[in-house]
Amino acid sequence: MDAIRELKTRAEILHRRIQANDHRAIGRLRVLPNFRRASYEHLSATTGTIQRRDCLTVIAAELGFKSWPEAKTAISGDERIEDFGTMLYPEQRCCGHINLWYKTYQEAAAVRESSDGYLLGYKRQYVVVDRYFIESLGLDPADPDWVAMGFDWVQPKDLAARTRLYGKLVACLPREAA
Repeated sequence: MDAIRELKTRAEILHRRIQANDHRAIGRLRVLPNFRRASYEHLSATTGTIQRRDCLTVIAAELGFKSWPEAKTAISGDERIEDFGTMLYPEQRCCGHINLWYKTYQEAAAVRESSDGYLLGYKRQYVVVDRYFIESLGLDPADPDWVAMGFDWVQPKDLAARTRLYGKLVACLPREAA
C-alpha cells in the first residue's frame, strides 16, 4: 500500500464528510490549533471554508505531525527527518509496553545492537522496543523488511523497506483516526 496515497484518500473522505455535516468528522477539526477550543456550533458554521489541505493537516495532526508536508516527508523518506510524529507509538495500543527511551540516536542505536530490538522514532526521541511492541502496532516482527532496514526505522539501511512498512502501518490505522 502507498501510505501517502492512502492518507490523501482518507483526507478526501474526511473532507466529503465535513461538507455533508457529519458530526464526528466535524469534531475531528479540533486537532487543528485554530479550532482546538471551538464549540461544535462554530465548527459547523465553518465547514464551508474547510479545504482539502485542512483535512490533510487534520490527518497529519492525528499522526502527531505539525503539518501535512512534515508528515509526507517523514513517510516518504525523501529527506532526512528529525520528527517522526507519534505514529509509531500510539498510546491506546502500545502504552502497556516497557521500552527503552533515548534522547540521541547514537545511544539508541548502540542499545538496539546489543538487545536485538527494533529502533523507532517518536517525535524527536528514539525508542528501542521488542517484538511484542511491533505486534501491538499491527506489524509483523518477522517481516523481511525489518532485516532489510537493519531493524532501524530512523536510519534504515533500505529506505524502500521502511516505505513499505509505513504502508503496512497506515493500513492498520483505524479509518476514523487518519
